[in-house]
Amino acid sequence: MLPLTFKEWLILGRNRDGKVFRPSDWAERLAGVMSQFRPGGPQPGSHLGYSPWCVPGQRDGVSCVVIHVDLRDYDVMAWDFCVNFSRDNDLEVRDARAQPDGPFA
Repeated sequence: MLPLTFKEWLILGRNRDGKVFRPSDWAERLAGVMSQFRPGGPQPGSHLGYSPWCVPGQRDGVSCVVIHVDLRDYDVMAWDFCVNFSRDNDLEVRDARAQPDGPFA
């Protein structure tokens, strides 16, 4: 796992063996579950959009999710859920800001 000094973690949908994680919509599903965790707490209709602390996307043609450490400060159990999801599925995790083009290239 990455040090907590990173502000954004990138969970890449590829395991350490280089195999793409399935199902193909895993990133949208994870971000959808996390949609209620947002600045100001859940609001009516907030389940219809992604939380700014958990955003799906693609990197290098592979699905990914960017998790912001503010999620940990807001709800440590939600943070642990995302971290454990990546660990349990043996997914690559890296500093999202380390890429020159930002979290989504």
